[in-house]
Amino acid sequence: MLQALSKGLAGIKSVTASETKTNDRKRSGYYQDTTNYKGEPMKITSQRILSFLCFVGLSCSSYAAIMEEVVVTAQKREQNAQEVGIAINALTGDQMDQLGYTNAQQVTAMAAGVSTVQPNGESNYSIAIRGVANSDFTTNVESPVAVYLDDVYISQMSGTGFMLFDMDRVEILKGPQGTLYGRNATGGLAHFITKKPSDELEGYGRVTLGRFNQFKLEGAVGGPLSDNLKGRVSFASNKHDPYINNRIGKDLNNGDEQSLRLQLLWEPSDNFDALFNYRMMDQNIDTGFFEHVTSLGEPGELTPDLENYILGYIDTDNDIYAGDYDEIGFNDLEIRGYSATMNWDTENFTFTSISDYSTVTREYIEDSDASPAPVFSFYLSTDAEQFSQEFRFTGGNENTNWVAGLYYMDLEVNDGNGGESEPFFDPVSDTPALSGIDNPYTSTSESISVYGQAEYDLSDSLSLVAGLRWISEDKTHSYQNNLVDYIDGSKRHNGNPNVWFQIGTYDGARKDKKIAGRLGLNWDYSDDVLIYMSFNRGVKAGGYNAMIFPPAEYTDEVFSYDPEQLDAIEIGFKSRLSGGLAQINATYYSYDYKNQQVFQLIGIDSYVLNADSEASGGEIELITSPVEGLEIMLGAAYNDVDVDLGFGGPMTTTVNSPKWNQNMLIRYEFDLMGGKLAIQYDAQHRSEHYFSITQFPAVTEDGYTLQNAAVSFTNSSEKWDVRAYVHNLGGEEYLVQTFDLSTEAVIGMTEQYYGHPRWAGLTLTVSF
Repeated sequence: MLQALSKGLAGIKSVTASETKTNDRKRSGYYQDTTNYKGEPMKITSQRILSFLCFVGLSCSSYAAIMEEVVVTAQKREQNAQEVGIAINALTGDQMDQLGYTNAQQVTAMAAGVSTVQPNGESNYSIAIRGVANSDFTTNVESPVAVYLDDVYISQMSGTGFMLFDMDRVEILKGPQGTLYGRNATGGLAHFITKKPSDELEGYGRVTLGRFNQFKLEGAVGGPLSDNLKGRVSFASNKHDPYINNRIGKDLNNGDEQSLRLQLLWEPSDNFDALFNYRMMDQNIDTGFFEHVTSLGEPGELTPDLENYILGYIDTDNDIYAGDYDEIGFNDLEIRGYSATMNWDTENFTFTSISDYSTVTREYIEDSDASPAPVFSFYLSTDAEQFSQEFRFTGGNENTNWVAGLYYMDLEVNDGNGGESEPFFDPVSDTPALSGIDNPYTSTSESISVYGQAEYDLSDSLSLVAGLRWISEDKTHSYQNNLVDYIDGSKRHNGNPNVWFQIGTYDGARKDKKIAGRLGLNWDYSDDVLIYMSFNRGVKAGGYNAMIFPPAEYTDEVFSYDPEQLDAIEIGFKSRLSGGLAQINATYYSYDYKNQQVFQLIGIDSYVLNADSEASGGEIELITSPVEGLEIMLGAAYNDVDVDLGFGGPMTTTVNSPKWNQNMLIRYEFDLMGGKLAIQYDAQHRSEHYFSITQFPAVTEDGYTLQNAAVSFTNSSEKWDVRAYVHNLGGEEYLVQTFDLSTEAVIGMTEQYYGHPRWAGLTLTVSF
């Protein structure tokens, strides 16, 4: 009967066209009881459909946590996520709260084909979508999957590790998004949107107590300050003890981070508003944890039972959360951002201006040999300044919606990397001195682009989407490779003045001009089924390597790499069944990648090279509420990648690209003691994948399954709730990154970085 009913609902057609389309910026985007999702009157209202479903015994749940429809701005205008012909995973802030999500890793875990990448520790991560990822830890390399915060592009990976608090929603867009977003959205993007100042006084406070003496505090308060001025202040603080046991010194991987956000919304008239936003984050933690595994066999072979005679060390206790570290690593990070967003409504269009200035400073060091031997400790130093300006125009009429704009960004990074090594005999002072490699470099990027996209209704059920973006980007790179002395009282990293010997220098400049585009068809098969197909081109400008030990030739061929271009064909559908009580979305894609910027580790050096690749795969996602109070989310993704390095060797695959990725979430909520009790379980499985294109055993994760569980209680007024949770319920030991430093030519070991151990906690939230 359910199948017959679903077919019947799919056959319902609207009989009259809407006379006008509401201004996209002011549309709610939600389905109304008397209209379909294009704003057209329906013969049968959703209320009547739900009443009939109740009559035949199907769920009429008022407990929805994940079935709620989400309004997104994926096409720079407000739309229901199910209306957009793009593969999107979106969650509202309320959904994230109910599901207990507090960081980006949790959000991506429930998005099929999406995962996070941690090149070097807690604070530095990027996002991988359909095998398009960046594992390069060098700070001047930007990810091919863009991260946005309130319409502002975040260029630095070390600037994307922000806590999620007081969020309005998150949107994850899969596949190239170069037309409307442009910069470095080759594989897709994640857009985090914060809550804005409200018309009435409201807010919340939240405290979490967890394992390792975790104490996390967050909250927000916002409301009117005058007749035309509203404000909101949000904050978060997270501290916990180290979870890595250092047997010979200070323990590692503690938590210590604070964030603050201040917003003022000025609305002097009905057609103009200006939002001013200040954001900051500070993090100061002891980090740099790697498990030491001897690797003295064939290249890329793990030999954990052999002593590393190069270092005179072996770690055989099989405890991945313990080690012997002579260097106490740390990550000292400071992020500041200032933005202004202005909207001006006219009779024919809306004009939007987004201005932003942001800085990221970071000092990082790790005990890279993960042993008591003072052989090699790698460090990074970041001092980045970014200014961006976007001017955007949006408008439309009865059968057309359009957007056009201009984007400018100026980025300067004064960075450095290098390594501290064991003492050497200084011939000048005739004394032992601590030596090291210090590589200061300055990289600049100036990017300008012009874009436009229009969606035109060819008929009541068929629309055409076409867009184009022209991008011009100028880059410079000035690099030094210096052997230095570490002398007390002088600068240690990123410009150490005590240069014992300058090994080499490099200066380069490049100008790249690229075109991104989109061409798509959306077919409203019925009021509940959207079928779409599209061609998308994503591009990313060329760039520069900043190696620790470059080859003898300091040339463009060694330091510079070319722009990449991804042509993607995608076919998919989005559907609602049983009056919205089930949702099934699926997509198939085929990728043709030219000059893909592929990460590789050569010795102890990160290196980006160009290679052609092809990929194909798909995702299917189901959200359903089969009985009252029960919600189920299931997702599966398949991705098959072939990379041709052009060396005449076998085909390989990209980093962090498992063939299979599955996720599931089950949540059951019911009345109890005048409130609501919810029980939740979720899991994510990633099949075998690699952290380097060599695919050696030393860089292989065989696959893993992460499980989480939670129980929460919300009182009848929904003013407070308490939540108990366990992350990594099964105590899975899983790799999030490895670096192959094997063979005698390097230091005869492999660094292994593992994910968090089992972590339990209790959270209390009070709202007003």
